[in-house]
Amino acid sequence: MAAAAEENTAGLSPEDEKLSLGANLAYGLQHVLTMYGGIVAVPLIIGQASGLTPADVGLLVTASLFAGGLATILQTMGIPFFGSRLPLVQGVSFSGVATMIAITGHGGIQAILGAVMAASFIGLLITPVFSRITRFFPPIVTGIVIATIGLTLMPVAAGWAMGGNRSAPDFGSQANILLAAATLVIVLLLSKLGSAAISRLSILLAIIIGTSIAYAVGIADFSRVMNGPFVALPQIFHFGYPVFDTAAIISMCIVIMVTLVETSADILAVGEIVGTKVDARRLGNGLRADMLSSILAPVFGSFTQSAFAQNVGLVAVTGIKSRFVVATGGLFLVALGLLPIVGRIVAAVPSSVLGGAGLVLFGTVAASGIRTLAKVDYENNMNLIIVATSIGFGMIPIASPGFYEHFPAWVITIFHSGISSAALMAIALNLLFNHLKTGNSDQQSVFVAGTERLIRYQDIASLHDGDYFLDGKLYDANGAEVPLVPAEAH
Repeated sequence: MAAAAEENTAGLSPEDEKLSLGANLAYGLQHVLTMYGGIVAVPLIIGQASGLTPADVGLLVTASLFAGGLATILQTMGIPFFGSRLPLVQGVSFSGVATMIAITGHGGIQAILGAVMAASFIGLLITPVFSRITRFFPPIVTGIVIATIGLTLMPVAAGWAMGGNRSAPDFGSQANILLAAATLVIVLLLSKLGSAAISRLSILLAIIIGTSIAYAVGIADFSRVMNGPFVALPQIFHFGYPVFDTAAIISMCIVIMVTLVETSADILAVGEIVGTKVDARRLGNGLRADMLSSILAPVFGSFTQSAFAQNVGLVAVTGIKSRFVVATGGLFLVALGLLPIVGRIVAAVPSSVLGGAGLVLFGTVAASGIRTLAKVDYENNMNLIIVATSIGFGMIPIASPGFYEHFPAWVITIFHSGISSAALMAIALNLLFNHLKTGNSDQQSVFVAGTERLIRYQDIASLHDGDYFLDGKLYDANGAEVPLVPAEAH
């Protein structure tokens, strides 16, 4: 760690910090454990909806781990024109689940793979457009998106804390919730009482300790770890060659647009957390890596790849900003894709344990967004109403998941995600009020006016016994007006 500190002082960016092998392995494994449940959820859902056998569903999961690992390495290490070189973990995107289920009902899993490949290629072609919009992502937009990412992930943490599987008889049981609470307490205690190294590993250690507690009380089940092969190489086009259906491709193109918006937000968010500049070139490289990974993933039997928001939170909560740590996590994912037995061990970690850790992780993302929003100027402008409307709009699908169920499929695809809803609204309102200023009212919004009763510590320090305010003016005990120092003087 000392060597890393010396390298940083020599001018390295935070994401280029090089840690020891042991630190890379430990923190990389922590990233994998954080996102493992999310990365396997989509292939499980799609596999079941496609009517695949349990063995084929297992191969679908393995393929997603392998593809996610390769995508993570590409994103973090980078090659010319591909990869943001930021600490971003890649995996199967949730944004296309509903669309892929609809596609498999008509054309099977081969139509899904074809639609993903074709739509991702189209997405690759249009990334130059997305990479030149960074000026439309000022702190007010990035803060809204970061905060919304954390807030929209809270239901995921709650679901994990309750047991993960809603159809299970013990879903929401006291045992599951208490186990999640115990894991949360362990995270907090390790963060407070441990050394700096222990504090940074608090999430991983809490998951290990929580799983040990779960095993001791009979909640964790490792009986299936030895069932199945130890080693399994990825099979090229195991589910058949992709089928390119026009309607399916058009539907998936909408998913790709959402994925590009969400990945842009994640890249900007992690750039803000790390404290490094994200310009149009870097954003474009990151988006191209996303699309290239999504084109190649169906070859192994996986789907669209995107940055995982929960791992952005892990970067924030641990303070470990090195992309090499996340690249090590990518190697772990590749290994999990090649060694199903290791995947089965990780899969045995109870969801309730992950829920306790997830509460801290996802809350940290939201807090990072709030911190970014604190930098925004709210005086004599409409920024507050932009924040209020965008976050409120983003919370609609979280508060009421069926809100858009009677709308066309493309509307559901775009707006069922609170992240994409808030991002699109924030971008649109920022353009409307802060770029297209023609027609803006010269009167301050009532919402903003109600928030500007700010008292500075200098004002308080100048008060004496008997001083009082009347009609916006300060008077001393004798009734003489006391002039206030103008805001500019502060």
